[in-house]
Amino acid sequence: MNSFLAGFRMNRTKIWVGAVTLLLVFYLVVSFQRSLLLLTDSNLTAKAIGAAYLVLPIVGAWALIRELMFGARTEQMAKVLEAEGGLPVDELPRTPGGRIVRAAADAEFEKYRAEAEAAPDDWRSWFRLSCAYDAAGDRKRARASMRDAMRLYTTAS
Repeated sequence: MNSFLAGFRMNRTKIWVGAVTLLLVFYLVVSFQRSLLLLTDSNLTAKAIGAAYLVLPIVGAWALIRELMFGARTEQMAKVLEAEGGLPVDELPRTPGGRIVRAAADAEFEKYRAEAEAAPDDWRSWFRLSCAYDAAGDRKRARASMRDAMRLYTTAS
């Protein structure tokens, strides 16, 4: 029983991603079905709404696939870094609420920024820079850096 709980704790994020994915797939299927119903209606306005409504499941499926692939690639790169002993260690101080202290994250960020500037063709440095951006609260730049890391990782493989 304890090993089951330990496995559950380790895979909690994957379980939530799976649950949200299933809910989104259900929503996309229902949306697609409703758009087809509207498209078969004799009313021209209903047909137009059905055509517009058909775009939602297409865009939703594209976004879902893109995000799942992003997560899978990120996890793959993290496993390589972990095996090499190159994952950044999360030893940043935290507030009583559990948030990372911003000043500490900013100071740590400078180290990873310098590393990425010194080795711009190394996906590992961009991966670590992405983690530093994330710790500093800059999610947009964290994702951009991770995309750069993925591009370099793909060309290196």
